[in-house]
Amino acid sequence: AASGAVEPGPPGAAVAPSPGPTPPPAPDHLFRPISAEDEEQQPTEIESLCMNCYCNGMTRLLLTKIPFFREIIVSSFSCEHCGWNNTEIQSAGRIQDQGVRYTLSVRALEDMNREVVKTDSAATRIPELDFEIPAFSQKGALTTVEGLITRAISGLEQDQPARRANKDATAERIDEFIVKLKELKQVASPFTLIIDDPSGNSFVENPHAPQKDDALVITHYNRTRQQEEMLGLQEEAPAEKPEEEDLRNEVLQFNTNCPECNAPAQTNMKLVQIPHFKEVIIMATNCENCGHRTNEVKSGGALEPLGTRITLHITDASDMTRDLLKSETCSVEIPELEFELGMAVLGGKFTTLEGLLKDIRELIIEGNMKAHFIMDDPAGNSYLQNVYAPEDDPEMKVERYKRTFDQNEELGLNDMKTEGYEAGLAPQR
Repeated sequence: AASGAVEPGPPGAAVAPSPGPTPPPAPDHLFRPISAEDEEQQPTEIESLCMNCYCNGMTRLLLTKIPFFREIIVSSFSCEHCGWNNTEIQSAGRIQDQGVRYTLSVRALEDMNREVVKTDSAATRIPELDFEIPAFSQKGALTTVEGLITRAISGLEQDQPARRANKDATAERIDEFIVKLKELKQVASPFTLIIDDPSGNSFVENPHAPQKDDALVITHYNRTRQQEEMLGLQEEAPAEKPEEEDLRNEVLQFNTNCPECNAPAQTNMKLVQIPHFKEVIIMATNCENCGHRTNEVKSGGALEPLGTRITLHITDASDMTRDLLKSETCSVEIPELEFELGMAVLGGKFTTLEGLLKDIRELIIEGNMKAHFIMDDPAGNSYLQNVYAPEDDPEMKVERYKRTFDQNEELGLNDMKTEGYEAGLAPQR
């Protein structure tokens, strides 16, 4: 919680009044390469609340750039009242597209001075000691290899007095382990340091850059789903929804008004999967006041890329029992009777061939005449049952065709722009 003004530069430095708004500095001036010889690179100081004694302390922010790496923000807090202090670093950039793993073979004392950027999300391991610092167990730090080990030792020593006072059996084992860590600082024998950061924002210095470093192996990898969730990049897997399958087996009901008498009525709706076709929505309304009944079928999908023309040669009365889905955009034709039914006349229907032809049923069934039944749907959302499925029906032909300009006009597709529409909107913004 900041309670004072931001003071760039050393405390007490005078700031000349500005006659007008100052343009923001260039990014290169904000993040200068880290260097002890750069006198112009000074931290920004902010008076802020100490969370230990609740008096005011001082937070210092330094925007800097790590050579051969990227920009970081170094934050340091100190309280002159209670002596509490804290230092951490944050990446000034985004989470990288891939995680990174640095494997350093420490062979000499010079390796202990390598600069290290360790973010909150990085895990640190020393396989020779079976030692690991898990991710998000420490704040990010700008330090060295020696500094990482020293920080680990300090963390282990922190509660040792209390363990010894309680005669905790682990205190002696921790003391032995601390001795091993201190021996690593002397590099009495080579050891391996691994820093694994799924965010891709940690760094281990290569003192030979831009030449290759034989002691350092850098591996970039794709994050796992668990690592994505840990970084907050992907929501947790949604809970299973067993009820979704149940909805397909249930009839949903909602209140509406009768289209004839306007009295309150109830509409039933159900999802139906038509074999060898697609999913459709069937809605049926029954009015108890006037007895009016309606049923309507809506396609469960979008307009198909191509129109569909289904031609069935009716040769037997059994053809009348074929299931049939006629969408609102489908027209029906029987050339032998010079009969044609335009689109949207009967609305969408899921019925049988006999049900659709009830007005001319007797002419087709009782007569000796064979006829062709043609369903033409430019939207491609109609269906006629193939009784031989999955084999081809010798009496039925299904054609896919490219819609004409007039058909696209009737469907409202000619004025629908799905590509490059943002360019047309740009001058209006």
